[in-house]
This record gives sequence, structure tokens and C-alpha cells, in this order.
Amino acid sequence: MSGTYTLLVELPDPATVGFGAVGDRDLPAGWYAYTGSAFGPGGFARVDRHRRVASGDHDARHWHVDYLLGHPGSDVGAVERTEGADVECAVARRLADAATPVRGVGASDCDCGTHLVHCPDRDRLARAVRGAHRNAVE
Repeated sequence: MSGTYTLLVELPDPATVGFGAVGDRDLPAGWYAYTGSAFGPGGFARVDRHRRVASGDHDARHWHVDYLLGHPGSDVGAVERTEGADVECAVARRLADAATPVRGVGASDCDCGTHLVHCPDRDRLARAVRGAHRNAVE
């Protein structure tokens, strides 16, 4: 199965995270939403790979989010999926309007400013993510 996904990632303590060629970002503690697509080989198996990075079972860094997930203490708290629809950028743009964008992260292959946003409140961010996915396919 393939489609678009958004990971809700908890970062319990402030941290400086290096995002490869994008550079370092000073990240406050709280919740992050990263939106990506899973249309390549394996489809949504990519989400399982992200979970393995967060748990420390896999340490290869292929996507910007891997740098956040590989940071000690980060954890995938939830995943929202839209099956069969390529709405990655539409969701990311909606989330950038609903939360604080982390400039340049996850958007190296499109015109979006970011695919990673921050919010201190998990419930508020989770509602925004669900709404962004729902609205992107309507």
C-alpha cells in the first residue's frame, strides 16, 4: 500500500539537530509533524523503517526526518496516513500554516518551505494533522 503519511514525533528536551546538508536547527521540546510520501518500493513500509530509526534499531540516514528520529529521546507517537493519494505537499503546506515551520527540512525535492513543523501541544498538532490529511483529499 502506498500514499502520504505524517509522523507525530515527540522531542522531550530541546536539542540542536543536524539535518544533513540542510544544516543544524535548534529545536524546542515538544511535538513535531513530518509529512512524507510512500510511493517507492515498499510503500508504507517506510513508516516502519522510520520507527526502527527512532528506536535505535536502524541508523542509516536517508531522509531529513531520520536525523530527528535518530536523536536520543525522540519517539514516533502516532502516524496519520492517506492511502493512494499523493498529497504530501498539500498536507505540508496546511501544517506550515497551523504550526511553527522548521525551515527547509524535508522539502529538498519540492517548492515547499518545509515538511516539518513544531507544536508544543500534542493534541492540537494531532488535530491539525488529521484535518490537513482530510482536507487535502476533499
